[in-house]
Amino acid sequence: MSLKDWPSAGFPGTAVNPETLLPEVVDDETCAQALELSHDAADHVFVLLARGLTAEAAEMAADARVADPQSIRLQVLDAEVLRATKHFDRAERVLKALIPAVADSSLEAWIHQQLGKVYFSNGNFDAAARSFATALEQRVAAGADASAIYSSTVSLQRALDLAERQ
Repeated sequence: MSLKDWPSAGFPGTAVNPETLLPEVVDDETCAQALELSHDAADHVFVLLARGLTAEAAEMAADARVADPQSIRLQVLDAEVLRATKHFDRAERVLKALIPAVADSSLEAWIHQQLGKVYFSNGNFDAAARSFATALEQRVAAGADASAIYSSTVSLQRALDLAERQ
């Protein structure tokens, strides 16, 4: 799959690597310009994670959570930091705890997508496929953005492919 076919990661200049299912900065200039315009700490945390700067992302996320402890997005980014540092059980607990708070909203599919990434990174491809399938079903039912549906589709297919090899 060529770079232009990588699913959007949700921030300018980033995309989801279809092999690892993790976000990466694919256009430094576009990403840097968007960060200059953003006043949202979560955007900065996300980009640090996409650049593989986990310690810096963890520190910025912790600071941002002090200012906005109820932010669902920051809590998901906390789970991403935990996933990146291989604390898979803790990341899973954080995400599962968020599901009741976002039930029946557009965020629920996003939480399932993130949960799938935790399972995928931990090598639990069957559980990842189930989470990605749930995210995909919810996104399609809600008429979500085509890029979100595409991301779930690519993620589901990758998890199924790897589950089949196990």
